[in-house]
Amino acid sequence: MEAFPVINMEKLNGEERAATMGKIRDACENWGFFELVNHGISLEQMDAVERSTKAHYKKCMEQRFKELVEAKALEGVETEIKDMDWESTFFLRHLPASNVADFPDLDHEYKKVMKDFASKLQKLAEELLDLLCENLGLEKGYLKKAFHGSKGPNFGTKVSNYPPCPKPDLVKGLRAHTDAGGIILLFQDDTVSGLQLLKDGRWVDVPPMRHSIVVNLGDQLEVITNGRYKSVLHRVVTQTVGTRMSIASFYNPGNDAVIYPATALLEKEAADQKDQVYPKFVFDDYMKLYAGLKFQAKEPRFEAMKKFEVATA
Repeated sequence: MEAFPVINMEKLNGEERAATMGKIRDACENWGFFELVNHGISLEQMDAVERSTKAHYKKCMEQRFKELVEAKALEGVETEIKDMDWESTFFLRHLPASNVADFPDLDHEYKKVMKDFASKLQKLAEELLDLLCENLGLEKGYLKKAFHGSKGPNFGTKVSNYPPCPKPDLVKGLRAHTDAGGIILLFQDDTVSGLQLLKDGRWVDVPPMRHSIVVNLGDQLEVITNGRYKSVLHRVVTQTVGTRMSIASFYNPGNDAVIYPATALLEKEAADQKDQVYPKFVFDDYMKLYAGLKFQAKEPRFEAMKKFEVATA
């Protein structure tokens, strides 16, 4: 199998730009995932985020997770657990309004580090969306505008830790799913692996790489590109040794954003006799459906959204 796609963003600024854009296009069409290096976020800032996240887990969350495992008698399970994940997690919302005040156990320094990191990730997400526009032949800013709605995008960060698991064959860190939203930027542990994606019927490891950002595409980009780019099933497998850190930031459409295949793409595809495959819907309606069906196949979700289809203006 070919190597996992790694994109050096510095090469976008020189004579290798066309080849690098080609690598991004191939990754979007054939993987739904790629890994970024030289992405513009300083190594010192990433190290500060990692230190603070791991210290917060040790201080505030590790014992809680152990108590949960004990309360549910999970260490003694003999059959596969299919209704929960082996993870300790919390979600920081940045846009349209911050929820950081809801987490009193986050110290001032950690809040500052995460706020600064989120600001850099938002900028990177929007830069990536414009690169996708360029590859798709859409006008610059099209995807950002499509996500905007009336109040701007939803942007938030899921901070997760995956502790050692005594029964990795019976418990997943995170069950297989596609992401509901737009574009996802992940800062993951570089020493403890676990993230896998499904490609050509096989589970493939997403390689831990120090100071990289892993990018994957959500369901909404599949809809907007009329299936040219696809969201991909992925999961986290547990390990017997080591706690894996995962900081995943989701740049998603605003709640009232209307999502549908880009007209410019449909016009191009009409010449190839390819029809519009995906419905037109309000993002929040999709999220309400997704909440109960996250760990099921995405195709029935898209089909179900036809009942909520928004009339074309």
